[in-house]
Amino acid sequence: KVKMRADLLRSVSHDIRTPLTSIMGATSAILENPALSPAEQQSLLVDVRDDAQWLIRVVENLLSVTRIDADGVAIQKTPTVLEELVDTVLVRFQKLHPGVPVEVKLPDDFIVIPMDSMLIQQVLTNLLENAVLHAKGMTCLTLRVFTLGQRAVFEVIDNGCGIPKERLKTLFTGTTLTQDTSSGGKHGMGIGLSVCAAIIKAHGGEIKAESTPGEGTTIRFWLETEEVDTEETEDEQ
Repeated sequence: KVKMRADLLRSVSHDIRTPLTSIMGATSAILENPALSPAEQQSLLVDVRDDAQWLIRVVENLLSVTRIDADGVAIQKTPTVLEELVDTVLVRFQKLHPGVPVEVKLPDDFIVIPMDSMLIQQVLTNLLENAVLHAKGMTCLTLRVFTLGQRAVFEVIDNGCGIPKERLKTLFTGTTLTQDTSSGGKHGMGIGLSVCAAIIKAHGGEIKAESTPGEGTTIRFWLETEEVDTEETEDEQ
């Protein structure tokens, strides 16, 4: 936990500094250049808004880690309907990225999963957003959920540029953030994936990534669909 927090603090300082510098630059340009055209002002203000939205998501991530790591604070699971969870995530994602369609594949069955739904929503939003930010060349983004025994398996699949094998090893640790300049984006990806891993681990699940450079990436995690030793097991007897 101590190492994860240290990694997150290092990465978040980088993640916050970049958009703040951009916001300062854009607002200074507007204030100091009264001759800017309305279109130029509009373009700068869009940049400010986008950077502010990014900062909000970074803060949300940090708050999630604090909740997970605080001594004596456990994940509070409540039964959550899968379709409602996914609908909420998609509405949130489309507000952030209205031009990016997501193909959704869900089981036909009515699935209820014990979880902290706010945190799992955040995981799914982070995974979808990371694909948008970093999967260069992506033309298809898929959110797939299926059941395997007593587990619900979630997959976020893109057909973008893929991730090199050496990066996959540290993808969820947060240690690669400041080294990741190859994506061409101004925002890193380390903190979001570190938080995703922490949230899934706190739920008792696992998260993994598979990727083929030039073909795409699949990030997969699972959650138990039923709590062990609950009334359901008694009902089955």
